[in-house]
Amino acid sequence: KEYFQNLVEPLHSNRMEKIEFETIHQRKNKTTYWVEVHLQKNTYQGKSVFTAIILDISERKRTEESRAMALSIYESSTEAIMVTNGIHHIMDINPAFTRITGFKRKDVIGRTPKMIYSDRHDEAFYKEQWETLQDQGHWQGEIWKRRKDGTIYPAWLNMSIIPNRDDKRSRYISQFTDITEKKRKDEVIWAQANYDALTNLPNRRLLHDRLGLEMKKVHRTGSGLALLFIDLDHFKEINDTMGHAKGDLILIESARRISACVRDSDTIARLGGDEFTAIIPEFEDKKQIERIAQQIINYLSQPFYFKGDENGYYISASIGITIYPDDAENIEELLKNADQAMYQAKAEGRQRYNYFAHSMQLKAREKLKLTQDMRGALSNQELEVYYQPIVNLKTGEIVKSEALLRWAHPVLGWVSPGQFIHLAEESGLIHEIGEWVFLQVITHIKKWIGLTGRILPVCVNKSPLQFESESHGSTWSEQLEKLDLPGNSITMEITEGLLLKESPNIKRLLMSLRDSGIEVSIDDFGTGFSALSYLKKFDIDYIKIDRSFIRKIMEDDSDRVLTEAIIVMAHKLGIKAIAEGVETEAQRKLLLSFGCDFAQGFLYAPALPAEKFEALLVK
Repeated sequence: KEYFQNLVEPLHSNRMEKIEFETIHQRKNKTTYWVEVHLQKNTYQGKSVFTAIILDISERKRTEESRAMALSIYESSTEAIMVTNGIHHIMDINPAFTRITGFKRKDVIGRTPKMIYSDRHDEAFYKEQWETLQDQGHWQGEIWKRRKDGTIYPAWLNMSIIPNRDDKRSRYISQFTDITEKKRKDEVIWAQANYDALTNLPNRRLLHDRLGLEMKKVHRTGSGLALLFIDLDHFKEINDTMGHAKGDLILIESARRISACVRDSDTIARLGGDEFTAIIPEFEDKKQIERIAQQIINYLSQPFYFKGDENGYYISASIGITIYPDDAENIEELLKNADQAMYQAKAEGRQRYNYFAHSMQLKAREKLKLTQDMRGALSNQELEVYYQPIVNLKTGEIVKSEALLRWAHPVLGWVSPGQFIHLAEESGLIHEIGEWVFLQVITHIKKWIGLTGRILPVCVNKSPLQFESESHGSTWSEQLEKLDLPGNSITMEITEGLLLKESPNIKRLLMSLRDSGIEVSIDDFGTGFSALSYLKKFDIDYIKIDRSFIRKIMEDDSDRVLTEAIIVMAHKLGIKAIAEGVETEAQRKLLLSFGCDFAQGFLYAPALPAEKFEALLVK
């Protein structure tokens, strides 16, 4: 009552004839609602009469609020919005449209959307877009548009039909966003997933995709397809000696040289490491493939030079070639066949190419079967350690021996170490087998002390894979301590390539061997990266001159000169020399004249089982 008395007061005092206003009222159930109030002053029979009309305008207010909110969204949206009428003239745009396209309201109102079309789409595209919009009432997709300054940009567009109840003519609303940055990020992600970061060549994933497309083309056209598997020879040694930074430069330059040997329509890919592939579709004949393979080999054989370094560095390549559809039915088989052909090229001397032959699959299956059989060789007691004596050249006395592993296969008979040692390394069995060999050796050494009253040191070959494993590098001295054997009971034989790495871990392990008294010998010296300068950096006790020098030492002047030079330089460095493969008395006398310290070979005895070797010791 007081509320209305206050409202009526201006009317009662004759200051106003009527009052209109909107306010919020509350119903009996406590809900609120908007009302429009009309108060009017009238005179009836000389008296003032006040009329109040109250209208519920809640629905109208909700509609107004909804429209205000829609307008706010329309104005503040980050998406460009464009409204066109039934004859495709632009009726309205929002601020985001101007921000994205550069066109202002005065530039576009009354005009058609063709002004923002690009030339990336043909008439058929727009016709299909319009038909979908009419049929389904909606269209969305990626489209290229044009800004006011003429630049083309990608956009994601949503178009809808808005029915108009008044004139029954439909209107159209288009909403779009600039997806330039998204496209750029997508392209970066796609490139990272499909291209090698170092060489910028297609990677394994993109290779599979392109190979699949080319294989489908073969079925359509009947043309041939060749796949080349290219592997750099001795790249690991180069990488270790020169460092990974220069190794990467060699890979980059190798990629460039390989790419220079093929057509633009061919695909060169890097599978990883030092492995590359080349897809050669629609070749004329095998001679064309062979020319490409030989050119790749020739290019990669040329020296690699680096800025600030005048020395040239050399590598070579081995290439496996396979043909589709002659050699395989699918991508996996094709890659496997090319890989097998490449390994055959390496086995035949490297720096050459080799075609796949189905006989290689048989060899691969035999290799797999042999590896599987080797997994049970220890538990089935098929392995045995043999010993070959090493004698003092001056006295003929047995002063050392070398432990050599033998495998008596239950079906194949004696399997050559040349066949199974590398399989043990590839499969990881070398760690388990190597530890078993070492335990067998120290057990025999302990037994021989009881038989002869003296320690007879044994040379034990240690694979680079074993040596580089820190856990395996620390157990030998511990095992010797358990049997109360001195460190000089064992001479560890390693390869020259291990020294070239000069890694802190290898240096540390060599130092720990010296501290424990275990001696170190370089096996097959002269066949690898022979460099006596490396011997000065490590505490090496013996070098074993490879049998390839001794075999023709009586006939070949160069072998004779090299052998003598190795012995003289070794002595200058305080290292003793052991000649391998001595088979004749003439060889023994010549080596003795060179000052060689020790020898082993058939002249004295072949490798013998432990029991027969013991018989030599107790004579």
